[in-house]
Amino acid sequence: MAGQWIDIRAADGGAFRGYLALPASGKGPGIVLCQEIFGINEYVRQVADYYAEEGYVVLAPDLFWRIEPGIELGYTEDDWKQAFALFQKFDTDKGMEDITAAVRTLRTRDEVVGKIGALGFCLGGRLAYLAAARSGVDCAVSYYGVSIDAYLDEAPKIKVPMVMHFAAEDEYAPEEKVQKIQVTFESRDNVEIYVYPGVDHAFARPASPHYDKPSALMAHHRSIALFRRHMGPHYDFSALWDKHCEYEFATRDADATMKTMVAEPYVNHIPTMTGGVGYQQLRRFYKHHFIPKTPQDTTLIPISRTIGEGILVDELLFCFTHDIEIDWMLPGLAPTGKRVEIPLVAIVKFRGDKLYNEHIYWDQASVLVQIGALDPKGLPVAGIETANKLVDESLPSNTLMQKWSVSQGKD
Repeated sequence: MAGQWIDIRAADGGAFRGYLALPASGKGPGIVLCQEIFGINEYVRQVADYYAEEGYVVLAPDLFWRIEPGIELGYTEDDWKQAFALFQKFDTDKGMEDITAAVRTLRTRDEVVGKIGALGFCLGGRLAYLAAARSGVDCAVSYYGVSIDAYLDEAPKIKVPMVMHFAAEDEYAPEEKVQKIQVTFESRDNVEIYVYPGVDHAFARPASPHYDKPSALMAHHRSIALFRRHMGPHYDFSALWDKHCEYEFATRDADATMKTMVAEPYVNHIPTMTGGVGYQQLRRFYKHHFIPKTPQDTTLIPISRTIGEGILVDELLFCFTHDIEIDWMLPGLAPTGKRVEIPLVAIVKFRGDKLYNEHIYWDQASVLVQIGALDPKGLPVAGIETANKLVDESLPSNTLMQKWSVSQGKD
């Protein structure tokens, strides 16, 4: 998505610019994105575009405009020195006036529908916290906010829902300061505080040497959950997933399947590591190695479905006859004509009203047993029995445990 620069009127006169990113629909709830100490650089614009893809109208105001307008720094040693010099000159109270002006600007724009939240990283994490107290936002998310402990006297002003993320190894927000914040908010049901073990400051920024993808993904999911619960937008993820599966298994249309996904999605079938990353690779996979290489009699039998904010988990039985080479599940193995029934779990994530990624899990050993490619004798693996027990819990348990009988009659 290509954002645009707009002007924001300051409360005390003058104007400063902000980067505005719009969702594909053109409308949505608003988010004021509070910058790190490096200005509205490429990373901040990428974050704005990222949340726009989630369905939000995002405005990232240039909060250093009073010192050096338009500053965009990278992460070299010289950039860090310049960034810290700007940080030391930064007036937090004036910055908060500018964030409030950005909130006011969003409320006047036709693209913004409904509520407005605040999101910030590092210095911006502190400012997002203060926005919850001062700027009239409806919710806020703070990532590794620095010096929040110095503003705990404003905690009683925070009435809106909030999430704060901290890194356990962060020298800029050390453990003793985070504990003070936790104690301050321990009785507040509307404030969630998460500490990520083993990670350091800026763990959510991909270019950071401290980037930790698992923590970043978990933090983003928690952030989006807060925004969706309290601002929307709300989508029918169940219907979106069903339509995606219809194109895969019923109409068998690769291009229609891709249209249900974001611009650069990815799919990973965990047992065989098949799928694709990015539009071109994934379209190639669907068109040549998935849709035409899935047996015609494939049946998906739903067992359970769990839907959260931006995520769906399907538990199902995946049934087929192995009458063609299945590139994505049994690559290189000639058809056996055997019937296969396996439990399968799909974990699907969304951005906005499109699928972003799929992680698909199944027991590959069970598949190999059922087509006769793996002899289960002496191995703790089973064939179709795993599928049968999924739908009939009365079938025997522990049949693969040779020592199960040893505990018979024991306390």
